[in-house]
Amino acid sequence: MPTPEYIKDLRKDIGHRELFLPGVTAVVVRRADDDGRELPVPQVLLVKRSDNGNWGATSGIMEPGEEPGAAAVREVAEETGVTTRPVRVTGVSDHGLVVYPNGDRCRFTDISFEMEYVSGKPVVADDESTQVGWFPANALPEPFTRQHTERIDWALETGAPARFRS
Repeated sequence: MPTPEYIKDLRKDIGHRELFLPGVTAVVVRRADDDGRELPVPQVLLVKRSDNGNWGATSGIMEPGEEPGAAAVREVAEETGVTTRPVRVTGVSDHGLVVYPNGDRCRFTDISFEMEYVSGKPVVADDESTQVGWFPANALPEPFTRQHTERIDWALETGAPARFRS
């Protein structure tokens, strides 16, 4: 999904100045193959962003009134065509300043989720990415979004508590 309409409306008033926004990162983990056999190394679903060419987990902006888990499910479906369900919150963190090619500036408070794969074959489902696919968690493609490496590590620690930076 491209920039939400409410963000476009805000941009009319504030231009490229920095916005503080709620975001989600959905780390979709597949621990078994289609026949239910455990994989030797868990796989993660990744997208290659069309704006900067970096690989990373699916992420996006929450809509007004949207629950974080629902936003994570929606983002994965919109960007990859895959159906998922949230397993747990793995961390809450600042994503740092993001400057988009058009000059828009944003800071995201990110809620990261471990997501369970339910169904679907990964496809490029919108214009936000150019490639999508499953990758072994120990062989991530490059270039890679730095913050997402940590978020993937969090998701792979089954049952670990959520991380919060202080």
